[in-house]
Amino acid sequence: MRASVGDRLLVHGRIVGQQDRTAEVIEVLGENGGPPYRVRFEDGHETLMSPGPDTVVRPFTVTSEG
Repeated sequence: MRASVGDRLLVHGRIVGQQDRTAEVIEVLGENGGPPYRVRFEDGHETLMSPGPDTVVRPFTVTSEG
């Protein structure tokens, strides 16, 4: 897994009924974009993460309005 600052991590719920969570990567601490990552969840909680197979990287994209 590789991620960059600004990317979003989509963490799928592991238990039936548990909702997916999204976290923004605010710091990459591993080599070449690898984990661990410092992330911020929607509720403002920050933590270090080494995502597992239940996590998907959503790359940050810049859109321009013209």
